[in-house]
Amino acid sequence: MATSTLKRSSSTTGHSKGSKGKPLIVIEAPGKLAKLRHILGDDYLIQASGGHIRELANDGDEHLGFDLVGDHVQCRWEARGSRGKQAIAQLREAAKHAQNVILATDEDREGETIGWHIAQALGLKTVQRITYREITPAAVRSAIAHPRPIDLDLVHAGICRSVLDKLVGYRGSPLVWALNNGAKSIGRVQSATLHLVVERELQIRNFKPQDYWSCCVDYKEGFRAFYYRGGSRTPTEEPVDDAADPADKKAPESDRVLSQAEADRLIQVAEQYPHRVVSIEGKTVNRTSPAPFTTSTLQQVAGSKLRLSPEKTMQIAQGLYEKGIITYHRSDSTYLSPEFVQSVRSWLSSHDPTNLPQKVTQHKSGKNAQEAHEAIRPTDVHRSSESLKAELDADAFSLYVMIWKRTVASLCQPARIRQTRIITQSGDVQWQARGQVVEFEGFAKYWRSLGQDGELPIVQQGQSLNLEWAAHEKKQTQPPPRYSEAQLVALMERKGIGRPSTYAPTIATLKQRDYVNVVKSKLQPTAVGEQVDRFLVQALPKLVDVGFTAEMEDSLDQIASGKLSWEQWLTRWNRDYFAPALEQAQKVIPNYASEAPSKKTPDVSDIQCPQCQTLMIQLPSKKVKKGFFLKCQSCESVMFWSDRTRTWESPRVKSEQSEDASGELTEHACPVCKKPLEEYGYQKDGQPKVMLRCSDAKARQQKKHEGAVYFQTSNGFWSPKFGELGSEQSGKVPVQTTKHKSVGKLRGRKQ
Repeated sequence: MATSTLKRSSSTTGHSKGSKGKPLIVIEAPGKLAKLRHILGDDYLIQASGGHIRELANDGDEHLGFDLVGDHVQCRWEARGSRGKQAIAQLREAAKHAQNVILATDEDREGETIGWHIAQALGLKTVQRITYREITPAAVRSAIAHPRPIDLDLVHAGICRSVLDKLVGYRGSPLVWALNNGAKSIGRVQSATLHLVVERELQIRNFKPQDYWSCCVDYKEGFRAFYYRGGSRTPTEEPVDDAADPADKKAPESDRVLSQAEADRLIQVAEQYPHRVVSIEGKTVNRTSPAPFTTSTLQQVAGSKLRLSPEKTMQIAQGLYEKGIITYHRSDSTYLSPEFVQSVRSWLSSHDPTNLPQKVTQHKSGKNAQEAHEAIRPTDVHRSSESLKAELDADAFSLYVMIWKRTVASLCQPARIRQTRIITQSGDVQWQARGQVVEFEGFAKYWRSLGQDGELPIVQQGQSLNLEWAAHEKKQTQPPPRYSEAQLVALMERKGIGRPSTYAPTIATLKQRDYVNVVKSKLQPTAVGEQVDRFLVQALPKLVDVGFTAEMEDSLDQIASGKLSWEQWLTRWNRDYFAPALEQAQKVIPNYASEAPSKKTPDVSDIQCPQCQTLMIQLPSKKVKKGFFLKCQSCESVMFWSDRTRTWESPRVKSEQSEDASGELTEHACPVCKKPLEEYGYQKDGQPKVMLRCSDAKARQQKKHEGAVYFQTSNGFWSPKFGELGSEQSGKVPVQTTKHKSVGKLRGRKQ
């Protein structure tokens, strides 16, 4: 154990005269060793620290390892466990025989702090500090040729974060231990993030669904239009949402109609009055390319496209970085070096010259981004992905290809899109159809993010139209969806909670503490997590306030840039807020500690009861395949999972099953046995739905019939296995009008 003070280190560009041995380069991750030794050969000794080698001691008041004395912080450091002791001993032995020591830890705030700890542990009088964004011969040798001193402003910020987080964790966590529910800890970033998840859950739970109707018409000219109440008609560009979950995508629908009587009137008008085109509006717009990846956007896209957790994404990215395939994977900057930009432009000139813009596209970074850093990018854009496929596993290869495509796309021409809106009218009712045509792909050749609107036919203003059918569909408003891990990362970044290096560990900690569970790829707070959050809202309200947490992050950034004294800021923060807040929080404990420990509260699902629309709870059961069934706490209704329909269903008595064993036969044939398909009504998310299945009940039990079902969409019926129904004809199945009256699908009469 040692008490350390921060001192400015000197740097030397040359080797010490009279010294023996080779220069010693100290890095963090052992995974880099092979690549660096290959680059530098036998001219250097290279050893890895394995990350942090020292940490705050567990001594003193409340085992904090530091003392707050006036406006100063006295830290005591010790080796980080047996691994830290071993690493220090090995590095000291190597340094004894080295010509000089070069610190090559990562270039972020944490890496700078690790480098300082290594210098302190080795007692280095002169320090050569180097950084590189990529593990390539040119980058590494250039870094060695241009060493610098340790940046103590970054070190101050790193140490301040360590002291701050330990102060909050060690003094705050005993508060939740009194809850007797298994709660283990609170944290500066952890608790604010948990509050976001719980807030969303409460919004879902308190949501009151409302009925509405979506009305549409199909024209024989080959397009569908939706009821249009009027308003802005200017096509707008939708921003790229890297965290968007494809599962949350909604089908197009009309302006909402709030009563069936009005919906019936609209359909009646559509059927009684002729239709004509009243306006055609459109324009050609340029969609700019997306920015290259930062840590946050990489985690978001990997979550939404590859279904990788933030933690898994960073593990894979670490491996790619250590292999020298991508640049450093912790970055909040969208900056690309001029040399790399030129290499991409050279590649485009050879492989895709029409996509080479005259001027380089500039992408704006976030307000807190460190522009000295680079975005996450391939180290060599010319390297064939096929050459990497053999040495990378499937996830690593997919992540690399995604990084390559996004980076190249960021330097391509804008995409050019013709957006069109057709407004039609029948009687006093207007209908709207939207479409787009991609006139020039531009960056979308590599990164598709242009929306899904289809192409509309060519019509003329004033043209009469032939109605094929008109219909309406009863729907219900839906609660906001739970956050996926990717969406939570995006929200943390937007709110200013944490920094690139903390997003993944924070979410991982919430899962490890049993504060949240992942349910259907979405984050759901547990009963313990909700109770902890409810307690903290009362006991330490500022700690769960995202604005307050963001202010702390801003202060750490100011310390890192040398604008604030870390000791003065920390001691003042503790004196003015945290110490009084802890004292006040003690008064809240009896209200919660007096509660008898209860059994784990059942998890609330996102499925609404078909009877009363209340969100149903999950009840464990070993007798059902999924391990649990759903029950409504209001009306006691239950639902069970059906592998046949791939949805939750209410149990049916035998008489009901025999009455509804078969549905109305259709003219379509089963893709497996060619017997007629029948319509089948079912419930999903509390709403009636329709699907087509083989009419032969015995055949449906056969394995070869697995997946031989078609689900109703806004454009007809679609099967995950066999695609669109009737695509060989029109690609669209007209909505049936007289079958399954109880099913809330589009209804109307053919013209």
